[in-house]
Amino acid sequence: MVNLWDRVDHALGYLATADQVPHRTEGEAVLLDHVPQNVKRILDLGTGNGRLLALLKINRPQAFGIALDFSPTMLAAVRERFVEDETVEVVEHNLDLPLPSLGRFDAVVSSFAIHHCTDERKQSLYAEVFDLLEPGGVFCNLEHVASPTTAMHQRFCKAIGYELSREDPSNKLLDVETQVLLASELGFTDVDCYWKWLELALLIGFKLG
Repeated sequence: MVNLWDRVDHALGYLATADQVPHRTEGEAVLLDHVPQNVKRILDLGTGNGRLLALLKINRPQAFGIALDFSPTMLAAVRERFVEDETVEVVEHNLDLPLPSLGRFDAVVSSFAIHHCTDERKQSLYAEVFDLLEPGGVFCNLEHVASPTTAMHQRFCKAIGYELSREDPSNKLLDVETQVLLASELGFTDVDCYWKWLELALLIGFKLG
C-alpha cells in the first residue's frame, strides 16, 4: 500500500503542476454549484494546499472549515494560506485511518485525494462521511477514477502530459460506477457522476433531511 504523499519532493511536484490539470476548473465549478452558500460547516478531506476550501469560502465567508491532510508539505501550505482566517482549522490526519471526532458538517468535500486509499478504505471512509453529515448535507468528491480500458487510460495520460512509466504508485483508482453504487448502498441519495472528463470525475451524494 504505497503512499508517497508524505515525501516533500512528491508533494512539491504536485503543487507545481496542480493549476495546469486540464478541465480541472470545470469540475470545480460544478462542485461549487452544489454546495449551498448558507452552509455553516465544511470538511475538506485531503485538502492539499487548501485550494478547494478557499474557492468555497469566496461565496461562503461565514462557513467554518476544517482542512484535513497528512503531508507535512501540504499542511505547511494550507496553514500559510489561511494564516489570517480564524474560520479555518487545519487538522493533521491520514485518510487511511478512521476520521477523528470533528463534529458534524453541512458539506464534506474532497479533491483528488481519496483515490490514494485502498478500495476497502474508500468504502469505510464513505460511511464515515455519511455519519458526519447533517441531514440535508452534501458530499462532493472531485476524484481521479479508473478508466474502463487500458487504451482510455493511456489516452488520459497523454492528454495530461503524463508518462506511463512515471505513474504515481500512490494511486488506487476505482471506477465511477462502483463508487456511485457504493455511496447509494450506504444511504446517500441522488448519487451520480455530476461531471466527468476522461479520468477526472465529480461524484456527489446527499443525506436526506
